Amino acid sequence: MTNNLWKIAGASLAALAFATACGGETPAPVEPTPVAETPAPPPGPDYASFVASTGRIADDMAKDANRKPAEILAFSKVAPGQTVFEMEAGAGYYTELLSLAVGPSGKVIMQAPKEFEGFYKDALAARLKDNRLANVTVSWSPFDKLDAADGSVDVVTWFQGPHELYCAKACGNAVMGDPAKAFAEVARILKSGGSFIIMDHVAPAGTPTTSGNDLHRIDPLPVKAMATTAGFALDEESTLLANPADDHTKGVFDPAVQGKTDQFLLRYTKP
Repeated sequence: MTNNLWKIAGASLAALAFATACGGETPAPVEPTPVAETPAPPPGPDYASFVASTGRIADDMAKDANRKPAEILAFSKVAPGQTVFEMEAGAGYYTELLSLAVGPSGKVIMQAPKEFEGFYKDALAARLKDNRLANVTVSWSPFDKLDAADGSVDVVTWFQGPHELYCAKACGNAVMGDPAKAFAEVARILKSGGSFIIMDHVAPAGTPTTSGNDLHRIDPLPVKAMATTAGFALDEESTLLANPADDHTKGVFDPAVQGKTDQFLLRYTKP
């Protein structure tokens, strides 16, 4: 009992001493500092809505299931108001989607060597007829002499494309340009922080780049090497268009694989 009394007394004295040290008043509880909430980032463009646009060409829409255009646009991070330089744009399947993505305040430059015009002249004319893509211009130029000013472009795309650097006879003896200079040209026209999107049909590892002239495929390794040499930093590599069923031995126009090839997809950034 005595021990308990001493414990009580000791506790009372300690409380009294604390109160005295605090000016005789019990300190008010300290309120925690409120933590400011990080605002949610603004929503990105609705890429699916561009794909669903009622103004698109029926033949394009038939290709959507295999090409996954909404996901490709999202991977490319194309935004309203940007300038996009589309290398080897062809008849304009992606051009139309890029045009919708950058909007009226943006611009799309669709490029190809002049010798390619005969492959899709009528389809291209129909796509651009009556100024239906008002923010799109055409640039006939070699890959190593791109028609754009230094640092003037936000995004460069090269869809199903670098293998064409090695496609000579099969591509109408076009003047493709020097491969290393072509990648250097992309670096020249891109703004600092701009993106370079590369997509192409996969050739087996170690296949010579001349496969671009017959299989119309390319080993991803030399493409990555040229991008790195040109000063680009790899931002992301995607398996979005990968197809394990493709054994890489057939040409891309073979009915067994046409439209369903295994493709690599890379996004680089210019520092």
